Amino acid sequence: MYAVVRTGGKQYRVESGQTLEVERLGSSSAEVDLAPVLIVDGDRVLATPAELSGARVSAKVVNEIRGKKIHGFTYKNKSNQRRRWGHRQNYSVIEITNITV
Repeated sequence: MYAVVRTGGKQYRVESGQTLEVERLGSSSAEVDLAPVLIVDGDRVLATPAELSGARVSAKVVNEIRGKKIHGFTYKNKSNQRRRWGHRQNYSVIEITNITV
């Protein structure tokens, strides 16, 4: 059984016991419920909102990490305008504990 869940504006294919990095979840609790977009259980596929109304994907937050640093530089020639910037994305490492239909 696997499910497709949506979090942080992205969709992920998850199975029970899987660990993945998602954009930082705002909750500080250890348990998180994710709303599934699709659930495949053998040869049965649940995809409509009516079928997924009671479905949940449970996960626990394992760690909070930061991604790789991204460097950027912008300039406009002949006008002495220069700007350097950087960014590191915050991620939550979650482990999928249960998929309930």
